[in-house]
Amino acid sequence: MIFDTDIFIWVQRGNKQAANLMEKTEGRCLSILTYMELLQAAQDKKQHSYIKDFILGLGFVVLPLSENVGHRASIYIEEYSLNSGLRAGDAIIAATAVENNMMLVPGMPNTSNLLRILKPSFFVLEALQ
Repeated sequence: MIFDTDIFIWVQRGNKQAANLMEKTEGRCLSILTYMELLQAAQDKKQHSYIKDFILGLGFVVLPLSENVGHRASIYIEEYSLNSGLRAGDAIIAATAVENNMMLVPGMPNTSNLLRILKPSFFVLEALQ
């Protein structure tokens, strides 16, 4: 299961529902984009280390930006960005889920852009509403 960046932020802010979902999930993954966003948000080396230790400690696998992920994400942008406002980051995360045949736990309550792209079998709707 792939966790969106916002889920990590919610866990960091003490959201028990997000933490419980993350803790009980087997096969935890995140996209390389999420990993980079988390590290970029760190304000110092201590936070950098904390983020890396948290991801490593829970056994997360960082999924790379492969050629197939990039290609699929670019197709999503071509098809959906003008009429739905799909952003590049969301397209990459959605493409990572689809290319790896994994479920996605979205972070934002307004997930209509991702629902247009992802088949229901790739989307965890229970996610922290």
